[in-house]
Amino acid sequence: FSMSVAVLLGLGLLAAEGRRSRCFFNRTQEHCVCYNLSEETAGSIIQCLAATVVEFQGGDVEKYIAFPITNLDPSVIDTLDSLVVQKIIIGNVLVPEILLARVLRFFSYTHVRELAFESCIFQGTGDWSDMDGQNLPILSLSFHNVTSAPLTGQERAFSSLSTWLEALEELAVTGSRVTSLPCAIGRVFRALRSLNLAQNSLSDGSLSPAFCQGAFPQLQNLSLHHNNLSSYHGVCEGVELLPGLRHLDLSHNKLTAEPSSSCQWPASLRHFNLSSTGLDEVPTPLPPSLEVLDMSHNHLHAVDISLSSLKKLFLNQNLLQAIPPIRSYPKLDTLHLDNNSISELPRDQVKLLGRLQDVAMADNPFSCSCSGAGGLQALAATGHLGQGWPGDYRCHSPEQYRGWPVAQVPASVLRCDPAAVVAPLCVGLALLAGAGA
Repeated sequence: FSMSVAVLLGLGLLAAEGRRSRCFFNRTQEHCVCYNLSEETAGSIIQCLAATVVEFQGGDVEKYIAFPITNLDPSVIDTLDSLVVQKIIIGNVLVPEILLARVLRFFSYTHVRELAFESCIFQGTGDWSDMDGQNLPILSLSFHNVTSAPLTGQERAFSSLSTWLEALEELAVTGSRVTSLPCAIGRVFRALRSLNLAQNSLSDGSLSPAFCQGAFPQLQNLSLHHNNLSSYHGVCEGVELLPGLRHLDLSHNKLTAEPSSSCQWPASLRHFNLSSTGLDEVPTPLPPSLEVLDMSHNHLHAVDISLSSLKKLFLNQNLLQAIPPIRSYPKLDTLHLDNNSISELPRDQVKLLGRLQDVAMADNPFSCSCSGAGGLQALAATGHLGQGWPGDYRCHSPEQYRGWPVAQVPASVLRCDPAAVVAPLCVGLALLAGAGA
């Protein structure tokens, strides 16, 4: 146990002592959290030996900057190999890079697959030469709210780490004020499938250098939400060299769509998130083979596009007054139109919507004197009207039914069926004719 404790202390960067230095193990989640752990209070870390996730929070590790890690003996290697920990989280710590460079070698003898840094400050420059040609089992690496030297000029360090980074599959650098990503660094990540750069300060001009020719050749998922992107055309040009891109998230950027653009999105793109981007019209061109398009929380008044592969379309929280042309999406199975300005649901649309698996239209200003209620009731009867029915479907007009649940509007009020009007009219004419005779 003492050897295992020492090893875990090393993996946790020897977080410094505090008055409340303790570890807490959640057996159900197999998650162990240690606060301000030190060698003097290391006894409580024993319970973390059964955890698959170990989290170290707080402390000052500078005093361990000379911590020696060289030529581990076989007993230490066996101990590292026996640990079941799969993920390590290090939070609220000032990390000297010279120490991190030494500690990182520990991981080559473990089964740790994920390493995460949260609210950390990286200080100084590490000597990464010992990592030349070194493989690590870590496939997922994340940094959130971290402070470090700019990535520009760090190419040499990335070169020493290239054997490991070439095999990395997931990378996240979020909320860390990143403004650029050098081309040479992107070329190191040969196997990366997922890249999350959300909540940073990336601009349109920073994308083309970051995603240059040969950078991130296997990338499938790219998240750029909450950045400083502004040009739809500029983003298209910035990512057009990513040959395998399938998921792109541009939400929460203030985008403008230029009138015309010759840029072509990667043909592989299937999922496109343009929600909360301030768009007042559908930008063109759209990726031709899209299966999922999210344009919710915008200012769209109309949607008139044709995407033969589209399966899911999210248009909630816009200004639409009519349902988009369903026939333009022959493979569509999901349509969300909540919180728009749609008042009626024409009968011909009911039949088309009835073929979908998931339709949502809650919180629209429905007219309950015609197809606004009758169409919804008919659609609900098919069982395809999804979340929000019936409670969030209420009449906006006429006045006598304002606030009524659409589901409770009586059939006698729904006067869209010509027979409902013609029959009483014929009876009235017959009575008048009889009185005249």
